[in-house]
Amino acid sequence: MPDEILVEQQQAIATIVLNRPERHNALTMGMYTGLPGIVAALDADSSVKVIVLRGAGQRAFASGADISEFERERGNAVSARRYNDHVALAERALEELEKPIIAMIHGYCIGGGASLALACDLRFADSTSKFAITPAKLGLVYSLESTKRVVDLVGPARAKWILLSGLQVPAERALSYGLFDELKRTEELEEFTYEFAETISSRAQFSVRMGKEMVRRVILGQVQDDNETLDIRNSSFDTSDYKEGVQAFLAKRRPNFH
Repeated sequence: MPDEILVEQQQAIATIVLNRPERHNALTMGMYTGLPGIVAALDADSSVKVIVLRGAGQRAFASGADISEFERERGNAVSARRYNDHVALAERALEELEKPIIAMIHGYCIGGGASLALACDLRFADSTSKFAITPAKLGLVYSLESTKRVVDLVGPARAKWILLSGLQVPAERALSYGLFDELKRTEELEEFTYEFAETISSRAQFSVRMGKEMVRRVILGQVQDDNETLDIRNSSFDTSDYKEGVQAFLAKRRPNFH
């Protein structure tokens, strides 16, 4: 996997770059197998507070799985199961991050690329972006986990429209559906994304991570507090972030969270 995935860091923000611009950042088996380790290392790195996932260049976030590998990697049900397991592990690695991750989407966000973007917390796109999920054009079946992510965002009817047709969803419609959370001009997207990431990195990180955890529990169907969620909430009062937040509020200054 030489240089197919790059990792960059500036202050508290790390960037994972899908780096195959000559193939519209199409995803190889090596990229899928490499992502979980990269993601785990960033999650464990205390200097990183926010992660951005993007494609190299401005023509594509990722145009899908590299179909040129399919005969070798997905030629039958046995090899396809191995391949699909690695895809699922990569998507879960993104979804289960404790830290926030933002997909920054230029251009094509198709197939496997769309699946990775859906596993992120937020999706910021430019006005040229096109979103599509394409198993119906290839004779494949989308996984239950990936399908749930679509349904959670857009509802069952629109999920069926997307999955059954395989058609591309233009940027404005993707925004209205809830597939994208922000839509910017191409030249504005990067600045906006990293400014937002900096905002998150300036917040109380225990609150940020536990906010993600509470949303995850709601998505999984929890509707009432249990002992674990009560402990999470109550333990926040013992954190240095809470003390700093209150002191900063009383002193009418910006908090300096660590």
